[in-house]
Amino acid sequence: MVDDSDSATFRTLVANAESGLLLFGITPPRLSTASERIREITAATLGRLAALDVDGLALYDIDDESDRNPAERPFPYLPTMDPASYHSEYLDGWDRSAIIYRCVGKYAEAELRTWLRTADPDRVHAVFVGSSSKGKPVLTSLPEAQDLRREIRPDLLLGGVAITERPEEHLRLITKQEAGCAYFISQVVYNADAAKSMVSDYFYACRERRLTPKPVLFTLSVCGSMKTLAFLKWLGVDVPRWLENSLRHADDTLAESYGHCVATARDLIAFCRKLGMPFGFLVESVSIRKVEIEASVALADELSRLLEPVRTRRR
Repeated sequence: MVDDSDSATFRTLVANAESGLLLFGITPPRLSTASERIREITAATLGRLAALDVDGLALYDIDDESDRNPAERPFPYLPTMDPASYHSEYLDGWDRSAIIYRCVGKYAEAELRTWLRTADPDRVHAVFVGSSSKGKPVLTSLPEAQDLRREIRPDLLLGGVAITERPEEHLRLITKQEAGCAYFISQVVYNADAAKSMVSDYFYACRERRLTPKPVLFTLSVCGSMKTLAFLKWLGVDVPRWLENSLRHADDTLAESYGHCVATARDLIAFCRKLGMPFGFLVESVSIRKVEIEASVALADELSRLLEPVRTRRR
């Protein structure tokens, strides 16, 4: 693991609108997991991450999103540990930044206030996620959570979610930026054209408003089975028909998916560098299958090498 003395912190990189940011994203263990097993899982995770040159670890906050899609969920919803609790109780061996996701609708205002007061802004950063649908009941809305952060912990680095396929998403990014977001992390990208269109719209909209574009980190995730692909589509990820055909008929779905992720990364790197848009990546590892976990680690390692020309200049 790279020591902070050898590499700029995630906060500094974001504040400087640097390109080449690289995060690794995981889901905390299931809520029903015994503490000893959690420690075993954590030790294995930290062991895999030790050799990776990443700027931070993103910890997802899982919510029941059955309201977003009437179709049957391909994988059952299983509650997981609160990411902030997992970080504070089990990840003391992680000496880099932690990006804590917060599905703010799950939490009462008092809960968010408590967490905001206790979070260490030097090590912990946030991504606030709004409701998965307009009709879903929430305890705290996204604007309310943004206001709380501005009131209680304005020094806490805040990020927002970007959904590349959503129409007019660039305008939502500007709204979030004006509410305090300093960076954005996309939903899983399987359609590079949609991602390029979104960042292009955002870049030029910022120029028109004389705003500095904030870094956008594109999430890449390997897909080891057609069931996983069905889940991504259930979540709203746009998978082009040609790509779905390639994955469906491949001799090795995981290898095919891995190659597509690398090709997408190369495409987005070239596009953002030409545009002058600050960018980075998050490699998502949410599978419990060892082969998919190891493929995610390999992908993060390959991305760090692809980003090296950009990352070298910032050190």
